[in-house]
Amino acid sequence: MKKFKALKILAIILASITLFLVIVNLIPPKKNVENNPFLVKKGDLPMIAAHRGGGDCNPENTMLAFREAVKTYGVEIIESDLYLTKDNYLVYNHDSYVDETCNINGDLTLDAVEELCRDKSRRHYISELTLEELRQYNFGYYFENADGERIYKDETDLAGKGLQIATVEQLFEEFYESNPNLMFIVEIKDEGERGYEACRILNETLERFPSYRDQIVVGTFHDEIETELKAKYPDLLRGAPTGTAAVFIVTQLLGVNLFDGSDFACLQIPTSYDVGITLNLDKKTFIKRAHRRNVAVQYWTINDEETMRELIELGCDCIMTNNPALLRRVLEEYRAAQS
Repeated sequence: MKKFKALKILAIILASITLFLVIVNLIPPKKNVENNPFLVKKGDLPMIAAHRGGGDCNPENTMLAFREAVKTYGVEIIESDLYLTKDNYLVYNHDSYVDETCNINGDLTLDAVEELCRDKSRRHYISELTLEELRQYNFGYYFENADGERIYKDETDLAGKGLQIATVEQLFEEFYESNPNLMFIVEIKDEGERGYEACRILNETLERFPSYRDQIVVGTFHDEIETELKAKYPDLLRGAPTGTAAVFIVTQLLGVNLFDGSDFACLQIPTSYDVGITLNLDKKTFIKRAHRRNVAVQYWTINDEETMRELIELGCDCIMTNNPALLRRVLEEYRAAQS
């Protein structure tokens, strides 16, 4: 009798939990943002985001790479990181130092540069160099083509070839008239006061290119910069910082996303994440839950054809890749097969 009563209580508890979860998932969640240009329409294929401008195809984060990504491969989004120079210009680079992307150390091999960079005191940091100083160097110096040839190593017309370090203003100006629908994913890498200044300069630059203001999503790993963006530039779309993204992912996986209070526009994630156990994030149900919040799901950094095809099937909004040429081909083949 006692065993039956205990089972009955357990059944009631389980039924209550199930009913609760059903009700929670039936209630339409509040949208994170009302208008999100980074969402693709139902039935449309994912957008291409050229990660670092497409560093497998051209020297990363250079105007040459950005031009090729837009004009040749037809990408919808340019993705890169932003750093503030010594004289307060916002430039594109993946790391805080430039030793591995240009010839600032003279005629060294990349292996020698990597060895040099292990000593942080020997690195050349963007924060310690002016824009004029940075523009002396060839940012295609170490790029190798498909045949392993360093085809830009001896280039001298750096400005003409688009091999200098690129600024935010330069990139916006390049495409503002010819590609008014181009979108941008940027991450502010500086922290503290320099990060605040980077936010201010980015906002000021966007005031000169107003059409791009609603077509850029800004991310950061620094809590104080996230707070600054929310407080002073609330009209700018934001990507999910790591902690907020983790909470969002957990609530989606548990089916209780109604209780998530985030307000970011884009969730930029890998296909899986290791937290002691492997969380697989490449799931159609997960994308659908994010879409209920008007959140765009953008996967990084995908450079193999098989994963590209899997993500296309899932219906994600964007695939970030170092190889936009490959992704363009995969999308065209997929589209042709569906027609």
